[in-house]
Amino acid sequence: MNTIISNGTPISYNVYGSGPATLLFVHGSFIDQTYWKEQVSFFKEKYKVVTMDLAGHGESGTNREEWTLRGMAEDVVNLIKELRLDDVVLIGHSLGANLILMAATAFPEPVIGFIAVDNFKNLATPLPPEYDSQVTEIIESSKKAYADTNEHYARMALFTAGTPQWITDKVVSAFRNSYEPMGRQTLPQFFIMDQIEREVLPLLKPKMNLINVNYMPTNVEALKKNAVNGYALIEIAGTCHYPMLESPKALNEALDEVIDGVLEAKITA
Repeated sequence: MNTIISNGTPISYNVYGSGPATLLFVHGSFIDQTYWKEQVSFFKEKYKVVTMDLAGHGESGTNREEWTLRGMAEDVVNLIKELRLDDVVLIGHSLGANLILMAATAFPEPVIGFIAVDNFKNLATPLPPEYDSQVTEIIESSKKAYADTNEHYARMALFTAGTPQWITDKVVSAFRNSYEPMGRQTLPQFFIMDQIEREVLPLLKPKMNLINVNYMPTNVEALKKNAVNGYALIEIAGTCHYPMLESPKALNEALDEVIDGVLEAKITA
């Protein structure tokens, strides 16, 4: 295990391979860098591949009093700086995509590509007001029954009836056993990510590449309106929010296509 210290917290990371670009993979809420196993195996022969555990996740530290998504995005930036990475293609799944959006706009110099995996399906769009009471109920429920609330959310929003049972079991276990102080503090921030998206999207230099799973549709009109510096969308078949587990071959092929385009654009720029 390799670590850096970011904002006083040990951040676990791994580096594999070498090549003309660095692929930095950032996982989503309550899971860890091992979810990228199939992507590491596929890409390490062609590129430098870096994976990390977000603070409060996996092998990274939990010694923070205040848990913010902006702080986690700073950890991504600090890892790039500490490892002196350049020609970086940021790849983020779920919450990780929100974090790489903040990181790419806070420290744009080394970033040549941006890829979100199964996120931004309603880009920069606030929840309708009729959901306010449900949001309040979820936040209050998390304070009283953290593990049960997390499991309920995962089963409600992240899977379908067709999701393989082993994936459901794996993710539900991760959600239930996540670090509670981090989870409870970051949860309310998830529901205002649209505000941060609207704030930082004009600062994103690379085109916004999305690879989304079709178990839940992507709001293309929101992309057209809010991805002000351009976007591209690839949809892959699947029954859940975790294509790296359910459809690794399809995800790798889509990532490979997008990364090739990023590098071609860099050469011709």
